[in-house]
Amino acid sequence: MGSKKALFAFLILTATLTFGQGKTTEIGFISDNDLYTSSKNDMYYTNGLEIFYRFLSKNDNEKINKKITDFRIGQYIYNPRFINKEAIHENDRPFTAYLFAEAGRSFFYQSESVLKTDFQVGFMGPNAFGEQTQVGFHKIIGYKKVYGWENQLHNAFAVQAHVMYSKKLFPSKHNDFIDLHWQSEANLGTIFTGVSTGFMARIGFKKLLPIYDSNMHDASVSANAQPNIREFYFYAAPSVNYQFYDATIEGSMFNDTSPLTFDLEPLRFNAEAGLKYRHNNFNISYSFLYRGRELNDPGINTNTGYFYGSIRMGFLLR
Repeated sequence: MGSKKALFAFLILTATLTFGQGKTTEIGFISDNDLYTSSKNDMYYTNGLEIFYRFLSKNDNEKINKKITDFRIGQYIYNPRFINKEAIHENDRPFTAYLFAEAGRSFFYQSESVLKTDFQVGFMGPNAFGEQTQVGFHKIIGYKKVYGWENQLHNAFAVQAHVMYSKKLFPSKHNDFIDLHWQSEANLGTIFTGVSTGFMARIGFKKLLPIYDSNMHDASVSANAQPNIREFYFYAAPSVNYQFYDATIEGSMFNDTSPLTFDLEPLRFNAEAGLKYRHNNFNISYSFLYRGRELNDPGINTNTGYFYGSIRMGFLLR
């Protein structure tokens, strides 16, 4: 009898320690691909992969609910609309890739405002290994062969800074299932320089979590225990973007030796919508993203707006 009581007490203690502690770190990945929206849609921003690790940072500011530090590595791949052999000289966007490492810090305020900052270093061009990644991936899945990488942009060193600010609108008119936020962001660097502003709305199938606990802006980590926590909502985020510079279209700002470059279409309309879900330690989402026409193409004039899908998955750890 004594051994049974000891075993029962041990199980209770283990459960208390396991579920009574917060989950202060998260690991996961983000996979972008135009094939997530259509098997016939393979153009412009054609593939992206990011692997991230984030953790809760020390916070002594009463106005801030939590601070989160984020590290990630990623690769983005770009190519023209047509990648078949017959269209090898009819490019309406350069072939290129962007490979980077990132460090960031996010501030989630008690008011449900959010400030995110991050810095990147990396490479655009052959040093980003876009050709090897795309050709290898197409070969693995039995997809069509890619032609045209010999025309890719030349190497450029990347140093990037990014900031995003989000503010909850109408906080006095609280609703458990709908909220609205204004958000703006800016990029500055040797690869991308531009600004965007727009709105983001969440519509919950379950009661919405506050932004400082939600996976909307990657705030699921917490020092406090969150037993049996769930969130499931639809979100939509239209925005206007003004792009001052994009090396993946214009080539490096330090040389003009790339074989094929284009002028920008600076003013664009962008939109994002999707579903995000969390159950305890597991986060997953699917997003549909539209990007307005990005470049002037006075030659063959085929460049248009485009869309792609994004899948995110994360696991919370102690």
